[in-house]
Amino acid sequence: MLPVLLDLRFVKIYTFGVFLVLGFFWSCFLLWKNVRLTSHKEEDVFDGLFLSLLGGIFFGRLVYVLLNLSKFGFSVLKFILINGYPGFSIWGGLLGFLLIFYFFTSTKKINFFELTDYFVTPFFVSATFVELGNFFSGSEVGTKTNFPLRTRYFGYDGLRHLTPFYEAIFFALAAFLTYRILLEIRKEKFFKGFLFYAALWYFSLIYFLFDKIKADHLYFLGYSFNWVLSSIILLTISGYFIYYFKSVILNLTKSYGQKISKKIHFRAKRKTTERKGKEPSSD
Repeated sequence: MLPVLLDLRFVKIYTFGVFLVLGFFWSCFLLWKNVRLTSHKEEDVFDGLFLSLLGGIFFGRLVYVLLNLSKFGFSVLKFILINGYPGFSIWGGLLGFLLIFYFFTSTKKINFFELTDYFVTPFFVSATFVELGNFFSGSEVGTKTNFPLRTRYFGYDGLRHLTPFYEAIFFALAAFLTYRILLEIRKEKFFKGFLFYAALWYFSLIYFLFDKIKADHLYFLGYSFNWVLSSIILLTISGYFIYYFKSVILNLTKSYGQKISKKIHFRAKRKTTERKGKEPSSD
């Protein structure tokens, strides 16, 4: 792992910082391209983006500090000096971003769910770069494993999972799929806001699945905060999708059941016919 990408003596360029900047640049570029497909004003969208990013950073840091209050106390300096006292809650940052963005769209009288659909693909692009930065800098460490894909992290014993690299692959896949779904939403094949719920469900699923193979956790009442919150969101949105698409699910189940029934009936009828053909004639 390479925490410092380039050491120029008078300044250090950190690996994670480079990937963070790349993720921010490409996600903003993609968001700009997406917004151009709509009637929304670009300045309004990017004003909301930057304001929400500040809110996300604040809430992400706040949640981490509150869950580690014994280490931070009520020191404002420790809260601000993130380099000296590192720590950030990804869920706190994401929910803080959405909260500020919701209030922003409300004041601008913009449909929150409609606009967030255009943010989803850029979000997964940035998430991909962030996880790659975590991997190459060694900021996020996996648990010990005998799995063929493994590596050694500085300061940790044994060979360990490439957890952030796994997540980066799934987030990159999500970026591709969500863009395709966005085009379908524009054709009105899905309701506005569908991509927002689907992305939140997918993100929760990834964090739910990979949390167990991460070495470091943010704890709440003795449990992994990310795992608990991911589980709650995952179950909630799953229930919402089941309720919303219950008619589709019932129709598919009914249609599939009819096909199975016809196949069974056809096979039974065929066997009966074959038996009759084999019976000796009375002549």
